[in-house]
Amino acid sequence: MYIKFDVFGRAMSVLRQDEQWLLFTDSGTGMRTRVFDVVIPPHLKEDELATYLDDIFHENASENHPHVVHVS
Repeated sequence: MYIKFDVFGRAMSVLRQDEQWLLFTDSGTGMRTRVFDVVIPPHLKEDELATYLDDIFHENASENHPHVVHVS
């Protein structure tokens, strides 16, 4: 199951597969592109993902998008 986030205005999702977290950029049309240059530590729990993504992508924060938000 994909866990969806708004990462400073960018739609992204995370998938747990084979004991690791995989990060994707979502196109908004149902297409996902794997992000290979960001590795999410496998020991992180699901409720820690937003904080981790905030730390990694904090340069993209703006007045309109100041936080990473978990999207249901």
